[in-house]
Amino acid sequence: MLDDITSVTAHTALNGLAMRQRVTADNIANLETPGFLAGRVSFEDNLREAVRDGEPAATRFLNQRSLEPTRVNGNNVNLDHETLTHIDTNLRYQLMLRVIDGKISTLRTAMGSGA
Repeated sequence: MLDDITSVTAHTALNGLAMRQRVTADNIANLETPGFLAGRVSFEDNLREAVRDGEPAATRFLNQRSLEPTRVNGNNVNLDHETLTHIDTNLRYQLMLRVIDGKISTLRTAMGSGA
């Protein structure tokens, strides 16, 4: 029922954003761990290409270690960056939830179930 390209794209974006939330939480949890390199999740460019090809579910999620400079203990987690990433990711996640909610609301209205 929700297998149109918009719904699949939103669902795929939610999966990528959820992965980014987990990686950001892991980065923050390891803020003081010697030698820990922050993780970075990217998928937006791959999602864009997959949507253009009509296959948003084929999106690749990349979870890579940051190459940013490290502190003396070999750790490169930047709390300011992680906090901003956390806020940005949560806002994007909420937006995707609204997209899906809007699709469901439209379907309910079309079926005559009301809001």
